[in-house]
Amino acid sequence: MANLNRRTLLQGTATATTAALVAGGAAVLSKPALARPAQALRPPGALPEREFLAACVRCGLCVRDCPPQNLKLSTWGSGLAVDVAIGTPYFEARAIPCEMCEHIPCVKACPTGALDHALTDINKARMGTAVLIDQENCLNFLGLRCDVCYRVCPVIDKAITLEKMNNPRSDRHAMLLPTVHAEHCTGCGKCEKSCVLEEAAIKVVSTKIARGELGHHYRKNVVQRSDVGHVGETRAGDKVEATPGLPRFGQPTQRLPEVPHEGDLNPLRSGAAPYQPAPIMGSKPGAAP
Repeated sequence: MANLNRRTLLQGTATATTAALVAGGAAVLSKPALARPAQALRPPGALPEREFLAACVRCGLCVRDCPPQNLKLSTWGSGLAVDVAIGTPYFEARAIPCEMCEHIPCVKACPTGALDHALTDINKARMGTAVLIDQENCLNFLGLRCDVCYRVCPVIDKAITLEKMNNPRSDRHAMLLPTVHAEHCTGCGKCEKSCVLEEAAIKVVSTKIARGELGHHYRKNVVQRSDVGHVGETRAGDKVEATPGLPRFGQPTQRLPEVPHEGDLNPLRSGAAPYQPAPIMGSKPGAAP
């Protein structure tokens, strides 16, 4: 009876210990399952994170077939890998960006569809979104000329443009400010990789973090309404014509004094004729008014 109790006790202890180890391991492995660092980017064609984690079998074939070897499999370690689901592929733009392979071999290698095989044009990949995250240290905002992130962008003049602005410091020089257009950004990370600063002023993060979302009741392009005088093209390229019979805003008019005073500016905006030069009381004949 004593031996049976001892055996039963040992078996029970072993079972409880095994269950605790399994539960602990599962808890550790599942910890990063629904969250990952903002800068840990998935390969092209990756499904939304929850669906991706459900479909990815951690086979590593996408990593094997990545020609520049920019993809990694998360393992026990330090850095970003600590918080990326174990065995799943990711890359960090600042370390090595996606090379935007035309034939997308990583997607073709995926056996489960975790990387969507419907993606056949790499320019339509959405691995993340670039964000100019630090205007205070971006050289362009400091009035210097640096267009590296713009030049290396594979979707140049669409994903990143340089917007010409007046330099308020000198009031004479122009600043060319890099501007990201998220609808065209593939999230390849070349801009972040090439940023000349010690810490990049432009970073690529997951799109869910980078972008906001309008309320679904909003309608875009309302500023293009023709009934308030806006004519031209919508963002979609549709022509907007003025609606006949509706009031339009005209040019502003200026109410000028009958007699000019010293220091008055000529009326420019209204299109009215400027003041005729006339001597001011007390000035010498022929002197400017």
